[in-house]
Amino acid sequence: MAVEDKYISYRIYLVAFAIFLMAIAIAVKLTNIQWVEGDYYRKLAKERTVKNFVIPANKGNIYSADGSLLATSIPNYEIRFDAVAPKAEAFEKNVKSLSDSLASALGRPSNFFENELRKARANKNRYYLVARKLSYTQYSKIKSFPLFNLGAYKGGIIIEQETVREHPIGKIAERTVGYERTSHGGALDGKGIEWAFRKYLNGKDGKILKQKIAKGQWKPIRDINEVDPQDGYDVISTIDVYVQDIAHHALLKQLELYEADHGCVVVMETKTGHVKAISNLGRANDGTYYETTNYAVAESHEPGSTYKLADLMALLEDKKADTSTVYDSKGGVVVYSGKKVNDSHKGGYGKISLARGFELSSNTVLVQAVYNAYKNEPSKFVNHLNNFGLNKTLGLSIKGEGVPYIPQPSDKNWSNISLPWMAFGYGVHITPLQTLAFYNAVANDGEMVKPQFVSEIKEWNRTIKKYEKEVLNPRICSPETILKLQAVLANVVKKGTGSKLYSKDFSMAGKTGTAQVNYGKSGRSGMYYASSFVGYFPADKPMYSCIVVVHRPNTALNNFYGADVAGPVFKRIAQKIFTDAPSTNEIKNLNRKIAKQENNYDSYFVKSEKKLQLIPNVKGMSGMDAVALLENLGVKVRAIGVGKVKKQSLAAGQNIVKNTTILLELS
Repeated sequence: MAVEDKYISYRIYLVAFAIFLMAIAIAVKLTNIQWVEGDYYRKLAKERTVKNFVIPANKGNIYSADGSLLATSIPNYEIRFDAVAPKAEAFEKNVKSLSDSLASALGRPSNFFENELRKARANKNRYYLVARKLSYTQYSKIKSFPLFNLGAYKGGIIIEQETVREHPIGKIAERTVGYERTSHGGALDGKGIEWAFRKYLNGKDGKILKQKIAKGQWKPIRDINEVDPQDGYDVISTIDVYVQDIAHHALLKQLELYEADHGCVVVMETKTGHVKAISNLGRANDGTYYETTNYAVAESHEPGSTYKLADLMALLEDKKADTSTVYDSKGGVVVYSGKKVNDSHKGGYGKISLARGFELSSNTVLVQAVYNAYKNEPSKFVNHLNNFGLNKTLGLSIKGEGVPYIPQPSDKNWSNISLPWMAFGYGVHITPLQTLAFYNAVANDGEMVKPQFVSEIKEWNRTIKKYEKEVLNPRICSPETILKLQAVLANVVKKGTGSKLYSKDFSMAGKTGTAQVNYGKSGRSGMYYASSFVGYFPADKPMYSCIVVVHRPNTALNNFYGADVAGPVFKRIAQKIFTDAPSTNEIKNLNRKIAKQENNYDSYFVKSEKKLQLIPNVKGMSGMDAVALLENLGVKVRAIGVGKVKKQSLAAGQNIVKNTTILLELS
């Protein structure tokens, strides 16, 4: 018995010792969690129940040169309801009036909302969807409704904001305005101005603290942000909406008329290089046209006869020939290494001067002139093309510029036909915008300027950065050569291949081009025509240069030449700009004072000197006038839409508070 008692006592001691060890282990673990790993676990618990969410900053706006909105960020709001948050008394007191208010705002019956809210309450739904895709005005109104006006904790309102990018003037110049997006892999990508100037347009994101209320559902902890987002800067583009509209519709009309595959047009200010209009339209399967690719910037192809200006410039610079030098067109056919060069005019032009050959776009004349002058030293001719800048990209601000190509005598694929083929625009590649920059240099008396799409970066009325004119080549050739080139380009329209475009009312200068693209190939990807016209206007004092390229016009319509397909677009643009320009007739007695006007002005001046302290009523005013008035009062303005002011987010008569932002809805 004593032995058995001793054995039992031993087991009790052993169990007690084990329990003691476990107690020590638990104590050690608790101490470790509290003092060593405590911060980690507290952080982990907080991260799983409370965390910061990013509030994307509003991008800056993109404006046209004339002040129209091309792209803007619009906040969209989503309102949800935490049915558990309000106390029973507050819920019952306000649910009927809240339902009535929601019915008025959202266009559904009051009993629908009351039933849904009560159902959410019964089911303890903490994330019931009330409405989505709300404007700022709608969101502000709903936030003030009964119960919701008690805030997130007492009223259960949950507000979520999303920023979307809108283009108020529609799809005009959409490809150049561009976009920024996130790919499926999470990488950022984009096109046009939006992408090129994103470091200015994109502001700094804010942060908001949210608490987890259910699986995948988070609710803001308080009504204010941890870090407020900072808006991006505004970008002022060089695009002129009026010129853009003319160019877009002129191109569209011609593409539809000739059932063409795609085309582009660019209008550029001669002195500055500011691109005032750019349109790129491609044909969809249903026959309609959309901006899908920036052909003017990206599409590098054989230009055909528009390249002959480089021939003439090189010949005149080296004094290898003059405009009066006579060549025999040889019945419209010349042969080099067994390959024929043909004139479009059957039978040729007989014996004509170099200038006349250019005006009539004679392949045989220009090819003979270049080949005879440079056959023993082709590198001299090619060096001229390189020095003209035709072998280099323009270094545009927007990405995707096509790379030009000029065969070099040192290349392995240089052959006996390389030189004559280059003379009439084959075997070389160049984009429409690169061609335009070259012609613009002639219009600009020899100074080649870089095409620009943006003129300024602004924060409200403060200039952050201004883009000055950028000169690529201060003198592309001698003044003597420039004068001769300007004369023959004017004669192309007066009495050459572009004579159908001539108008006694306004002068134009330029060159037609009709290139065979993908020659030697068959099927859909085979040979087709690209019709073009490039030049400037007015011919004597150029203000604008312009290029039009139309790819794959329907040959069944029996017309695919540059003067007929692309030329009318050029003429329409020049015509509209000239005929719609304001009259400059002299007004006599301009300085004569009129008593009534003087009194009215004095009265206005007195009123204007009194600084307004209250928000004015701008409903019915034009958007631009309303923005100017409010910004002069120190109020920040964000406008949605175009036209006149339909609604203003701050009511008239409210005191003006520093850094107040007012939202204007235009229609």
